[in-house]
Amino acid sequence: MPDSTPVSGVSGRYATALFELADEAGQLDAVAGHVASLAAALKESADLRDLVHSPLYTREQQGAAMAALCDAMGIDAPTRNMIALMAAKRRLFALADVLRGFEALLAKKRNVISASVVSARPLDDGQRQRLEEMLRGAVGGDIDLDVSVDESLIGGLVVKVGSRMIDTTIRAKLNRLQTAMKEAGI
Repeated sequence: MPDSTPVSGVSGRYATALFELADEAGQLDAVAGHVASLAAALKESADLRDLVHSPLYTREQQGAAMAALCDAMGIDAPTRNMIALMAAKRRLFALADVLRGFEALLAKKRNVISASVVSARPLDDGQRQRLEEMLRGAVGGDIDLDVSVDESLIGGLVVKVGSRMIDTTIRAKLNRLQTAMKEAGI
């Protein structure tokens, strides 16, 4: 088991087992691709989320549906075997956490630090590249950057790297100004 495993609980055990099997078989890249595809499918499909979370489906129904999904997506062992085991054990509710756990273990092995950025407007390629370079220099390692847009920020960025957060948004500045004005009795 990797030292300081960044995952725990039921999902952590499955994620760690999948990671170790893929690593030993020299299939980390292939499994990482399958994990990313499954995570995207879970995020995009309400029906798939319902299938993995609903107790109304039997083990057999969940197992058959997940096997068909694996066939359609071209997912093979060891990912397929883990999903079949999770269905048989009625643990599919933890699939999203297992996938995130696998990605965390892979990032740790590859020395990649996850960062998330929320901006008021979409970043162009140049802005994204400059931000990645700045973050890479600040943390001293490769960055896996997740960028999203929240127009309610008005302007600026919220950058999260690990437990650190930097909020340079206009909304945050207005909130600080409002708080200062309340404290001053204005």
